[in-house]
Amino acid sequence: MTDLQIYLTLVTFAVVIGVIALDLIDMMVAGLLGVCILLVLGIIEADDLAAALRIAAGPLSLLFGGMVVARVLAKTGIFERVGKLYLRATAGSGKRFLLLLVLIVAPTCAVLPNATTVILLAPVIIRVAQELQLDFVKPMILTAIVSNSAGMLTLVGDPATFLVGSSIGMTFGQYLQKVSLGGLLAVLVIIPLLPALMPQIWHARSNVPAETVDAPIERPGFVVLGLLILGLMVVLFLIGEELPTRIVPPAVAIIAATLALLVIYAVRIEPLDNVMRDLDWKTLIFLGAIFVLVQAFSKTGLLQGMGLTLNRWFGSDFALVALVLLVGIGAMSCLLANIPVVAASLVMTKGFMVAAEAVPDLVMTKGFMVAAEAVPDVALAGGFTDWPAATLPVFIAMMFGATLGGNATLVGASANIVSVGICAKHGQQVSFSRFLRYGLPITVAQLVVSAIYVMGLTWLSR
Repeated sequence: MTDLQIYLTLVTFAVVIGVIALDLIDMMVAGLLGVCILLVLGIIEADDLAAALRIAAGPLSLLFGGMVVARVLAKTGIFERVGKLYLRATAGSGKRFLLLLVLIVAPTCAVLPNATTVILLAPVIIRVAQELQLDFVKPMILTAIVSNSAGMLTLVGDPATFLVGSSIGMTFGQYLQKVSLGGLLAVLVIIPLLPALMPQIWHARSNVPAETVDAPIERPGFVVLGLLILGLMVVLFLIGEELPTRIVPPAVAIIAATLALLVIYAVRIEPLDNVMRDLDWKTLIFLGAIFVLVQAFSKTGLLQGMGLTLNRWFGSDFALVALVLLVGIGAMSCLLANIPVVAASLVMTKGFMVAAEAVPDLVMTKGFMVAAEAVPDVALAGGFTDWPAATLPVFIAMMFGATLGGNATLVGASANIVSVGICAKHGQQVSFSRFLRYGLPITVAQLVVSAIYVMGLTWLSR
């Protein structure tokens, strides 16, 4: 690729992000325009589109499957009942409303992808906010941020985290041991910031409407089937990769979506066309476009070059590299959807690992000088999972940087995009700057806590 093409790729990136940040063009249209420009200029070709779609397939399958299951469950009437319980539990207190929101969203996102969690819980949160006469935009922004943060609790909670974990062969159990505590800290750090970020809601007091008698469930069989599908989805997320057939999370999402559509078709509660029409196709298309743009960025060779630059600057100092990646990837995830940022950053990081460890270095381990384990060139190919223990904190830093960095802006994570889209459907447009007002302070605090956690992991791995 020529220098001119590299510059054109970078300019296209900057223009796409700029028009989104300034609210000049719809996000989906801006992403597609960027792809079209690179196609016309010959910077990306058919092979590049295919490569981007291969990388995007897993995360987009998770998101699509979650959207379908959430849309089908919305017809069960369960969310209306949960909303009434939530409303009564607030006792009219804005403070309780926000704390309960964190308490409800965080464990849900531990077992379901973050965007799915937003889709499932948005009707409940918006209804309770309206009953308490509160602006629902701020709670919806908080819902997205908490869901992204709680996505660090398990391997399947966030597509970006899953992308890193699966690429290095990390199992669900290993993730719980190495990363989950850091995810919990990322959630907890949000709570003390709420009185300063959302004082009107925190100090609000409202009268809770008088209780009404719940209408009987018209189709109890449909409700049971819907909940069984959700339960199966959660169970397969947890144990699917341990089964002989090894059902990975994206496959689980597609299976659950298919079963949910089958139930809708069988009970004939509504046409399937209605379900498919209500899915957030704009978010799926936007993320797909961003994956293609990142593929063009990877094609320039800049990522591989950055990996070699990291090696020249820091050698095998994994602790320092982990901090650099946490901050750098966190910053990039503010401006680009974190899923494709992770996909691109993996190329850079693996290149650094190979360059740093191709010849074993002497490192200090428990008071003795020993040879570090070498990372072979084959690590650059897909499917390599035999990473030395000393390298894991670097990959974990990538998880924290990408997942938590995505909290800063409305384009930083799929959950943010979904949340903003839901607000728009309810008549409230959320600007780039409005989301940034709440997302940026939380992101900075979370990245500081994450840096401390990663440093602790680095010390323990020596």
